[in-house]
Amino acid sequence: MTKLSFEAIYMTKKIILVTGGAGFVGSRLCARLVEMGHTVISLDNYFTGSRDNHCEGVDWREGGTKDIATLVPENVDIIYHLGEYSRVEQSLLEPDLVWRLNTEGTFAVLEYWRARGCKLVYAGSSSKFSDGGLGRDLSPYTWTKATNTELVRNYSNWYGLPYAITYFYNVYGDGEIAHGPYSTLIAIFKQETRHGQPLTVVSPGTQMRNFTHIDDTIEGLLLVGEKGENDEYGIGAQESYSVLDVAKMFLNGREEDEIVMLPERGGNRMTSNTDTSKIRALGWRQQVHLAEHIKEFLVSVEKTRDVEKRILVFSTTFYPVEGLAEKALRDVMAHMPEVQFDVVTAAFSEEAKNAPSPLANVTVHRVGKGAQSDKYRLPFLGAAKAKELSSAHSYLFFWGVLASYGTLAAIRAKRHAQLPLLITLADQKLASLPLRARFLMRFILGEADQISASDSTQEKVAARFIGAARFSQNRMGDVFANQLRFLYNATLKGLQKSHG
Repeated sequence: MTKLSFEAIYMTKKIILVTGGAGFVGSRLCARLVEMGHTVISLDNYFTGSRDNHCEGVDWREGGTKDIATLVPENVDIIYHLGEYSRVEQSLLEPDLVWRLNTEGTFAVLEYWRARGCKLVYAGSSSKFSDGGLGRDLSPYTWTKATNTELVRNYSNWYGLPYAITYFYNVYGDGEIAHGPYSTLIAIFKQETRHGQPLTVVSPGTQMRNFTHIDDTIEGLLLVGEKGENDEYGIGAQESYSVLDVAKMFLNGREEDEIVMLPERGGNRMTSNTDTSKIRALGWRQQVHLAEHIKEFLVSVEKTRDVEKRILVFSTTFYPVEGLAEKALRDVMAHMPEVQFDVVTAAFSEEAKNAPSPLANVTVHRVGKGAQSDKYRLPFLGAAKAKELSSAHSYLFFWGVLASYGTLAAIRAKRHAQLPLLITLADQKLASLPLRARFLMRFILGEADQISASDSTQEKVAARFIGAARFSQNRMGDVFANQLRFLYNATLKGLQKSHG
């Protein structure tokens, strides 16, 4: 269906509200609706939406959906409700946030819908159809989304309201989120390819996905908005691929050892069931295919710069002086032989000072005299060593293992080199720190570009130390650091379990 034919469909100009209008899908939808002559209001809390997605002609309003009645007092003709939390695995770490956005927020939207009697187009999650229907219970995200589709249908039955429910299937294309814990698979692979990094695949890699281009998704949404009635409008590609298949498309014949397998994650569904019969009955047809899109990307991509697959790590102690946190670090390094790690650490003891490197891809740089007091010198001597190393090598990012003396050196080095800093917290008891230590911790975590907590409780405490969680920033190496933190946490938890 062409864009011109939609102009005929939308003869009557409407007032249309798009929740989540500053997001990847929402902003494209807003732009198309404005192009077609409608009055468009966007309501977005900018949790994952971005002002960079703004376009002319849209009334951009900031706020959460729980306040929709106050923020959008107009009588609108159509509500496109896209403004919900939308990441499966990350939702396991922040169920309270999922509840606020997907349950409390959506209830307010439905009450707004009931008060106005307009049409609602709800963006459900296709995850509820996966794994024989078991996908709906995989995570807080999948459960709330599946429950919301039922609530939308019930509201329609109870109050005689018009609605349509759509389902997206791994939407990709220019503008998708490429950084941080809310990034998408295709965007991650693109970033890793641009930067010459290994492609990171969550095990087992055989999990199947359907990938739908953003332009096809928008055309489907427009059709459903005008013609759709009731449920089951799946907007998805006909073909499906395993995650490993997609990684191999990006490699384009290069060695498969450039793929790094990450541990399995909770909430990771294995199948993807696509039913596009109802949207196709409205005239929708898939126009863009993933394989062709990746080929075009590989032809046009230019690496931002020629970087080594190299990471600079700061750890107060390292092999042979190590606890579980340092042992997990060493296991991660062994799991990634194609990446070179430089470790800046305190000499700490005569034994450690002269110890050889435990792995071929690890170079250890010990500073100090070989005494336990070396850790106090590490913030200064380690930063000097890092400055020397940064002049000789091009690093993807800096990694501070535990928020302690080694990470103080990492902060000084980061300010000099202007590279992202990942800080992993392991099992540090943040909630019970004394006042002086809390002040130091607030300073350290405030300098991080990504914070890797071992569990949701620790993550919440860390967020309070710095006011708001600072995960990825839009800088080279962020995507790889974001993936590596999952590998480290899974490795550490395995060691903790084995040690009782």
